Amino acid sequence: MIIKLMKSKIHRATVTGADLNYEGSIALDEALIEAAGFVIGEAVHVWNLSNGERFETYVIVAPRNSGEVRLNGAASRLVHPGDLVIVVSFCWLEPSEVEKHSPKVVFVDEKNRCVKVTYPRLEKTA
Repeated sequence: MIIKLMKSKIHRATVTGADLNYEGSIALDEALIEAAGFVIGEAVHVWNLSNGERFETYVIVAPRNSGEVRLNGAASRLVHPGDLVIVVSFCWLEPSEVEKHSPKVVFVDEKNRCVKVTYPRLEKTA
């Protein structure tokens, strides 16, 4: 058995653009990609706090320190510039690895600059 857990997320980023005519993906500031530990081409979930939309896409790189969080292709119809989103990646772990796993959470300011990174431990449930 393997278990799907949150690997990392960028919490409450502000959408900076939406481009219907670009090949589908989410373009993220290279500094945010590194902070979150995302990999170029990695599948991520995007949860739009502004309208409740939830969808999956993949990561492409935007210029470092640009603050860019741009949704492209079909996903561009699910966001508007200024929307707040959470971008999340997951990993699959063996049960023996779960206890040692801590997800990474990247907090950003209103310009999508990393202000804090945390590694909360997953809490056990009864």
